[in-house]
Amino acid sequence: MKIEDLDLSENISKQKLLDVLKSEADKVHVIDIMFACSHLKEESKYVQASYRKEYDRIYIESFLLGIKKIREDKNSYQGFVDTRELKKAFKTLKSQETRVKTDYPQHLRFFRIYRLITIYTTFVRDQPVHPVGMPFPGGFKIKYENGTYYCPVKENQKDNPGAVCGICIAEQDKDV
Repeated sequence: MKIEDLDLSENISKQKLLDVLKSEADKVHVIDIMFACSHLKEESKYVQASYRKEYDRIYIESFLLGIKKIREDKNSYQGFVDTRELKKAFKTLKSQETRVKTDYPQHLRFFRIYRLITIYTTFVRDQPVHPVGMPFPGGFKIKYENGTYYCPVKENQKDNPGAVCGICIAEQDKDV
């Protein structure tokens, strides 16, 4: 079963979603991962030099390990996915995929992995898309405090059609 085959009109358990994501992750080859990491490295040249090294390390590690985490996740997840939010996520990701196909077809390998990791972290793991510790301009980072994830750029990016901030579970960092 593919992600697109999920019936969003019915309740979807987190476990069922994980099983579908595992099936999709099994189709990702090491060449795809290498290409995606190369893409991330190339894109990071636009990141401020003062935190580029940490950004590269965290982003590439989370990307490399993301597919592995999906494939090897043996946890038993209880509960159901918020299908309304999942529909919203699918709509956002489909729009992004259309743009990638049209404007940047060479980045489709990256996008497919990005999509899997985004859905996995958000809807199965209940975690933000960017990992805790991810640096942002101004010395700000993704934080986890008292059961809540905080992002320093959520408000500025939530309406950006190229970002997944609108579907990410992190809240705007109150200290930014």
